Amino acid sequence: MEIPSLALIKKELAFLSEKELIELISDLAKFSRDNKAFLYFKLNERDSPSLFVDSVKEELDELFQTANTKNYHLAKKAAQTIRRKLNKALKLSKNKADQADLILYFCEMMKQYGYLKFRHPVISNLFEVQIGKAKKLISALHEDLQSDFSYRIEELE
Repeated sequence: MEIPSLALIKKELAFLSEKELIELISDLAKFSRDNKAFLYFKLNERDSPSLFVDSVKEELDELFQTANTKNYHLAKKAAQTIRRKLNKALKLSKNKADQADLILYFCEMMKQYGYLKFRHPVISNLFEVQIGKAKKLISALHEDLQSDFSYRIEELE
């Protein structure tokens, strides 16, 4: 089965009534937690723009607190797991400032919880790649935001 293009799907959606659209979106939200989260944040971002960032930070805090960092192997696995959760969350936001904020927060938590003390190449590379992603996102932002984020990057390096 060949999946139609997004343009074709948009054309078909234009012909649906409001009730049919609501039903379709509800069905889509039932398929995965990611769809449900995306829908929730999109519906509520007008009222509370920082809701998405705050909820992801809370989730990251919880993951860092419960992670097992007794040795470098367990710390590496925990950091990779947390990064995967972060990447899933980053897909839900198109706002570059929010994405940069979350990536820098992840890096700050890695430093705070002592992941970098192991000096394991995988952990160090993971940290450096995230810093690189943040720098790339920040370079596309407005100058005022760039200066705000540059202080945080300097503290991490």
